Amino acid sequence: MKPILAVIAVLALSLGLGGCIGPPIALSPQTEQALQASPPIRFLLTFDDGPSASGWANPSRAVMEALANNPIQPGIKAVFFVQTRAPRAGGSERGRKTMVREHAAGHILAFHTATPWHTNHRSLDPQELEQSLSWGTADIQAITGTAPTLVRPPFWSYDKRTFAAYQRHGLHVLLTDLSANDGKVWGITASPRRRANLLRQLSETRERIAKGELPTVDGVIPVVVTFHDLNRYTARHMQEYLQILLDSAHETHVPLAPQPFYQDSAALQCAAMARTLHEAGDPVRLPGLWNWIWGHKD
Repeated sequence: MKPILAVIAVLALSLGLGGCIGPPIALSPQTEQALQASPPIRFLLTFDDGPSASGWANPSRAVMEALANNPIQPGIKAVFFVQTRAPRAGGSERGRKTMVREHAAGHILAFHTATPWHTNHRSLDPQELEQSLSWGTADIQAITGTAPTLVRPPFWSYDKRTFAAYQRHGLHVLLTDLSANDGKVWGITASPRRRANLLRQLSETRERIAKGELPTVDGVIPVVVTFHDLNRYTARHMQEYLQILLDSAHETHVPLAPQPFYQDSAALQCAAMARTLHEAGDPVRLPGLWNWIWGHKD
């Protein structure tokens, strides 16, 4: 089972990064009318797979710097889904110090893995999964003083068994609306079609907004965006990504809140919790090929 899941995951990532990106969905009169009565959106930024253990141009710390100091909206807060025991991430001294910095800066530390590698939770037997969740939640609580409440399953992969295990540990699954497709696959870190990709995905999310499928929290609709803070390309282009998101909202005619990103940690936590899944069988819509890979139903 483990080799099969690994092969599927690598193939999915390769296809997701190299596949064709269609044009944005055309704005219909019906959607345009629905948007006029819709609350504005606010982008909820999330980062997977960190913190980086690198001592050279550490990308996780560069991402934090870009969020804190940028010309668009200084002081942006984000959710970091961390690998607490991976040797190239939170299992290193530098990685642990970076998690401390993230928490001190007002970002939210959430659970991704507590295995040495980026392991699919479905490939772990019940005892291994239980141990991983116990370790990961304890690692985060040791830094923040409180147990984490958010989890993002590696490769977006979960089933009824793993979902139930998350619930036993007080963890709620947060997926995504937009994905920058900036993860590493065989050394690929660049995203040459990053603008077209995010524009297309936001046009798809716009259709869901027009149908009233996304919740409103404190007067805005949180739209979840996923990046990877282990990627130096992402770190170098973080300010550009922020601008692309604003441009995409304008081009797709999605109403945008005056404060387009979250700046308050409590509001970020509240919005993230509102976007979590309630049941393993909840309908989901993941970007790219992931719905097809895991058999999710929209």
